[in-house]
Amino acid sequence: MDARALKIEAARVALSHVEDGMKLGIGTGSTAEEFVRLLAVRISEGLRIIGVPTSERTAELCRDLGVPLATLDEEPALDLTIDGADEIGPGLSLVKGGGGALLREKIVAFASKRMIVIADSSKVVETLGKFPLPVEVNPFGLGATRLAIETAASRLGLSGAIVLRERNGERFVTDGGHVILDASFGRIPDPLALSDALHAIPGVVEHGLFLNLADLAVVAEPDGVKTIDGV
Repeated sequence: MDARALKIEAARVALSHVEDGMKLGIGTGSTAEEFVRLLAVRISEGLRIIGVPTSERTAELCRDLGVPLATLDEEPALDLTIDGADEIGPGLSLVKGGGGALLREKIVAFASKRMIVIADSSKVVETLGKFPLPVEVNPFGLGATRLAIETAASRLGLSGAIVLRERNGERFVTDGGHVILDASFGRIPDPLALSDALHAIPGVVEHGLFLNLADLAVVAEPDGVKTIDGV
């Protein structure tokens, strides 16, 4: 199967965890979009859910396909969030944010009783860090924040390029009005220590290390779909 077919299979298995009446966090990215398309079919067949999207991009797709939506203010306690990931590491530690929605994704995941991650097998790694770590930052004092990130990383033995994300030749701006620094640290042996160090920097709004949030990963491999729990 090609990459898209693998994503569809993972999304199909994740959809089996969605029950009638659920308040559902809906993620962002190419794999999450395949889930939305399958979800819309189930809704047309009678499934009743309320979706809370993690980005304007996801919200637009849901509206186009007839998925009923609410805001997190309207539905602040969710039953389940289903989202993709850029990396899945040991204990269901994740790197997310390749799609630029990591802040809202983390807020929605934290508001949910459970989180299921859907991905193809290329996203499963032994140690996080091959994918550049997205760090969402306030545009004010960007240079100082970048320097603080470099210094904090250095104390943990990490180094590598920290690049301001651009799209179509212009600075990428998140739905919340922030910018993203993509940090190519390579192997991250202690994600929790890095998480704490980044959160201590005032200019950092949030980062793409999702730790102790996911309960289950649904991973599509060429010969079938497997699940990984967080134990």
